Amino acid sequence: MAAAAALEAAAPTGALWGLVHDFVMGQQEGPADQVAADVKSGNYTVLQVVEALGSSLENPEPRTRARGIQLLSQVLLHCHTLLLEKEVVHLILFYENRLKDHHLVIPSVLQGLKALSLCVALPPGLAVSVLKAIFQEVHVQSLPQVDRHTVYNIITNFMRTREEELKSLGADFTFGFIQVMDGEKDPRNLLVAFRIVHDLISRDYSLGPFVEELFEVTSCYFPIDFTPPPNDPHGIQREDLILSLRAVLASTPRFAEFLLPLLIEKVDSEVLSAKLDSLQTLNACCAVYGQKELKDFLPSLWASIRREVFQTASERVEAEGLAALHSLTACLSRSVLRADAEDLLDSFLSNILQDCRHHLCEPDMKLVWPSAKLLQAAAGASARACDYITSNVLPLLLEQFHKHSQSSQRRTILEMLLGFLKLQQKWSYEDKDQRPLNGFKDQLCSLVFMALTDPSTQLQLVGIRTLTVLGAQPDLLSSEDLELAVGHLYRLSFLEEDSQSCRVAALEASGALAALYPVAFSSHLIPKLAEELRVGESNLTKGDEHIQCSRHLCCLQALSAVSTHPSIVKETLPLLLQHLWQVNRGNMVAQSSDVIAVCQSLKQVAEKCQQDPESCWYFHQTAIPCLLALAVQASMPEKEPSVLKKVLLEDEVLAAMVSVIGTATTHLSPELAAQSVTHIVPLFLDGNVSFLPENSFPSRFQPFQDDASGQRRLIALLMAFVCSLPRNVEIPQLNQLMRELLELSCCHSCPFSSTAAAKCFAGLLNKHPAGQQLDEFLQLAVDKVEAGLGSGPCRSQAFTLLLWVTKALVLRYHPLSSCLTARLMDLLNDPELGPAAADGFSLLMSDCTDVLTRAGHAEVRIMFRQRFFTDNVPALVQGFHAAPQDVKPNYLKGLSHVLNRLPKPVLLPELPTAVRIAALQCMHALTRLPTPVLLPYKPQVIRALAKPLDDKKRLVRKEAVSARGEWFLLGSPGS
Repeated sequence: MAAAAALEAAAPTGALWGLVHDFVMGQQEGPADQVAADVKSGNYTVLQVVEALGSSLENPEPRTRARGIQLLSQVLLHCHTLLLEKEVVHLILFYENRLKDHHLVIPSVLQGLKALSLCVALPPGLAVSVLKAIFQEVHVQSLPQVDRHTVYNIITNFMRTREEELKSLGADFTFGFIQVMDGEKDPRNLLVAFRIVHDLISRDYSLGPFVEELFEVTSCYFPIDFTPPPNDPHGIQREDLILSLRAVLASTPRFAEFLLPLLIEKVDSEVLSAKLDSLQTLNACCAVYGQKELKDFLPSLWASIRREVFQTASERVEAEGLAALHSLTACLSRSVLRADAEDLLDSFLSNILQDCRHHLCEPDMKLVWPSAKLLQAAAGASARACDYITSNVLPLLLEQFHKHSQSSQRRTILEMLLGFLKLQQKWSYEDKDQRPLNGFKDQLCSLVFMALTDPSTQLQLVGIRTLTVLGAQPDLLSSEDLELAVGHLYRLSFLEEDSQSCRVAALEASGALAALYPVAFSSHLIPKLAEELRVGESNLTKGDEHIQCSRHLCCLQALSAVSTHPSIVKETLPLLLQHLWQVNRGNMVAQSSDVIAVCQSLKQVAEKCQQDPESCWYFHQTAIPCLLALAVQASMPEKEPSVLKKVLLEDEVLAAMVSVIGTATTHLSPELAAQSVTHIVPLFLDGNVSFLPENSFPSRFQPFQDDASGQRRLIALLMAFVCSLPRNVEIPQLNQLMRELLELSCCHSCPFSSTAAAKCFAGLLNKHPAGQQLDEFLQLAVDKVEAGLGSGPCRSQAFTLLLWVTKALVLRYHPLSSCLTARLMDLLNDPELGPAAADGFSLLMSDCTDVLTRAGHAEVRIMFRQRFFTDNVPALVQGFHAAPQDVKPNYLKGLSHVLNRLPKPVLLPELPTAVRIAALQCMHALTRLPTPVLLPYKPQVIRALAKPLDDKKRLVRKEAVSARGEWFLLGSPGS
């Protein structure tokens, strides 16, 4: 009874018979998915499916057999994880036998074997059995592309899970695969085939006597010549095939004897792409080759590379040639030499020198640069190569420098020298006496100092760069050399306006060398700059500012440029601050430009201090109290107001001071920032001036209560500090501060102060953590804005507050930002504020420099512009269509500001096809303008019009063809 029940359970049901019949005889595709789903759910077993297919699998008609096997294979592809080991054995035997069947059956058989190759229950030995059967019974290259791809997938699956079994086949597996791949043409299949070959080599499968055959079956595709069809759904690019094939060709030194002659042949061809591919492949090969593989081919490789660098018109070929030479030299440098082996590196470098050095001495200097590039490419490959070439080339170049008298020729030679000197920086030497530069130090210094005193600005520039590189060599320059160098840099830093580039280069070099030699610059430069500053102040006191203005500015710039070492900062910063005190005391005739120049120098010093926490804190605790004290002193009421002190309260001067304070605060550690905030916030809220230098002021500092605008203007300095603090720094008296800022932001008596207060309030809102206190501040702000936007004198200030609060919330994705943005859109219809509201969208989308910056620790979401666009542009467009004619410009301007700040890849998909056609029609219509006006834009327009030729819309393509044709004909005879 139990046996009968089991047989009954194994027998196919009527429903299964029906599904099989519909698929095999009815040619319906749906039943296959239904059968597979039923097997997965346990309604049927694979054995029942085989039973139901019995007559179909034995049918004399090949197409019927093929349909039957196709159904079974599709079920196995979905259900191979359910198979037992004994079921897998029987199915493998069945499918192997069917490989001998009619060619119409083979595709379905391969699909079944692909499913079985994924089985975890596959017994040992069957993977080898399947592959042997495929190698013997199937002529793979006569199959359609999809079936060839299936064969490659079967091989890949077995290589991934049955590697040791396949390796037991030895070289027979390699030979079998060679037969499978031989003649493959489809790029989709080639990508898989190349990966298989790479795995064969990298996983150490036996290649046996078939190394050359494996090379031939892959190298026949080199160089790749494939252009994907337009709108290719498979997305295979030429570069994909190039890189896959290159990975194969460069994967083993055993290909070297076959590959290197091929590469030389292709480099010597006339096809640009073949040259590039060959040189790049040679570069990749050098990573795995050694001297043995390269030895017989070095002369030919060098000849080909030399010819390409000397003669090519392509910069890309030249660059790849130099890279290949670099890799060849590196390969020879790292090869392990036996005691009796020939040193190929020396002989190779000797050949390069022999072929290049005479060009360095030619009077016309025609091939000087190609020769120098070749020598430098080889020298940069290893310390040994660098020493060999440098020691041979430097004497030659030094001699040539003195032989040529023209500045242009000397500049060329010095630039070549500079290239070789830079290469020395790559290598370190345990024994300093071994450095090749030591023997040439005096000659090099003499040559550089000659260049620095030459009348030619271009030669001076190269001399400055060379001096910087020489100085970067540890312990190369003596104290006497450094004193001379500092003297030259000091002189060059005060050159006239027509030598601006040289002066800038000298300042940069001073900064680089001061970081390495602070003592030399403290001894020989800082005293000169201090004296220069003192003389400048003296002359400005006499009112002779016109004569001294240029040198005065140069001195300030030099002081900031050399502030690259903590010890130097402690000398330069007091000098700059002392200079500001001279302005405040009225000891010199000062204009706002003078103070701004000092602030710019202070900002540069602050930037240089940011990398060193100790210097950063020193600058902050020294400069910030000083700047605040100067500003507070200048803001104090006087019986007879001083013009000199009022300079410090001008908009541009305060903006410059804001920049200094912000830069000095952003890189503070939270611990140090917390110390500073306990002094600065009470200064503005309580008038506590105890931490300020020279704090004996004639009256109390009360910026939030001051009826006059003087003290209120300093709120900008408070903004610079608190809006640059790290987010986790707690601000004392925050509630009072926010309310005071909010009140001042809508004061109409001083727009500068009210704007600074609004920005400060917004900056603090942006960083404030979510919660009840933030909600309270936001409600206060909304109430203040709505009250101010009503009729009255504060409408403009209330609008400014709305704008900055909206920006603060937009940046952090706060929910209230959408309501405030909608309120801003409403104001586009306002007769008075409409144009300002339109410009406000520019502020919302752009980056600020003083508040709400990432550098100042503001919360700025990375995609805020895209989100703002998605959320608000539909409403702007709708508002434009509904607005009266006199208001439409406001909507259009606001929309243009949003689109202008949006990344192009985000914007383009939003443009409808009608828009694209209209744009192309406009480009077509432009060709009616005068030809001379259009000709400068012709190449750019033709390139831009190439992309819409592949547009998915036929009408767009049609307009693109028409417009591009007209631009092509522009300027041609008879057009």
